[in-house]
Amino acid sequence: MTDDGAVTRVEAGPVAYWTPGTRILWRYRENAGEHVHIARPVTVVRDDSELLAVWMAPGTECVRPVMADGTPVHQEPLRSRYTKPRTVQRDRWFGTGVLKLALPGRPWSVWLFWEPGWRFKNWYVNLEQPLVRWAGGVDSEDYFLDISVHPDRTWHWRDEDEFAQAQRDGLMDPATAERAREAGRDAVAAIEAWVPPFGDGWPRWRPDPSWEVPPLPDDWDRTPAHVSS
Repeated sequence: MTDDGAVTRVEAGPVAYWTPGTRILWRYRENAGEHVHIARPVTVVRDDSELLAVWMAPGTECVRPVMADGTPVHQEPLRSRYTKPRTVQRDRWFGTGVLKLALPGRPWSVWLFWEPGWRFKNWYVNLEQPLVRWAGGVDSEDYFLDISVHPDRTWHWRDEDEFAQAQRDGLMDPATAERAREAGRDAVAAIEAWVPPFGDGWPRWRPDPSWEVPPLPDDWDRTPAHVSS
């Protein structure tokens, strides 16, 4: 961003691309409403007509959903995970950072994880609605179902139980569930063909050491939110 608070972007036809180093928000709406319940400040690595790549640094302050009593969502029994009241809380991303890659218009993004010491761990394919861009970031809605891809290129489905429970609890209608399955088939085809972004050498990427951890803005749940420089 510039000193007056404007987001730094490069005009390219109808799409305004962010320059490397720009800070934006990567957010998810709740599945049974319009409120944002996940917000993560990230730094743009690359943004063009073929790819949006962002870095979420260790220690980043984020917003995540929790049960109303403060219990982490993943600790709540599956049968009540999506029916009991929830709230959101600020928390920090501990451990290693995450590199997120999204191909414009595709219903999934690819997240890269490393062990301490930059030993590559795996790709994680998050099935989701195609990202919607706004002045200060991107928004989506999660499809529950995910895919893990190992360094040897083998893969397996993740969270199939959550995907089924979300349908039972009315968070996904049949049409949305089918879009999620189609997103999974699309991602699997890319994995098995080893097309971008999987074969592009991203496990060897490292963040610019001059980048500071972006702060979480107070108005993280609004569009546009103020993302500081």
